[in-house]
Amino acid sequence: MSGPDTYEHLISLLDDSSVDYRLIDHQPEGTTDKVCALRGHPASEAAKCIVLRVKVDRRTTRHVLAVVPGDRRVDLGAVRALFDARYVGFSDAETAERLARAVPGTVLPFSFDPELEVVADPDVVAQPKLYFNAARLDRSLVLSGADYARLALPRVEPIASPAAV
Repeated sequence: MSGPDTYEHLISLLDDSSVDYRLIDHQPEGTTDKVCALRGHPASEAAKCIVLRVKVDRRTTRHVLAVVPGDRRVDLGAVRALFDARYVGFSDAETAERLARAVPGTVLPFSFDPELEVVADPDVVAQPKLYFNAARLDRSLVLSGADYARLALPRVEPIASPAAV
């Protein structure tokens, strides 16, 4: 499942769950700052989604979808501590696309693959309005952080670097 299938899967999940959400069409864009400007909201209200490779030990590798506010970065040290891992780094593009079922810039804060565990920063689920690209570069979605948490069932842990001052 990739591209349009991931989008359809997301919309079906939202519709079946009867959550309030809104779709926003815009120029194709996958960079957080630029798409936030197109959608007209601060980057702190966006969900930035990064696929990470977590080497727990020499034989065990896990994949984690880290979801942080759009104005923050993933704190790799916090993720490493969370999993008591030897190493944490960004996943290669091919693995990230396969697990996220989306191309870079369109990765959802949801996982539709059992090999990809979602970990969201508490500031993501606390957002009254949470914006993210909807598995497409030209369409975004907004829903409440509480509804996101209820549907995505992320592990909620502090994994974002401090906000820039």
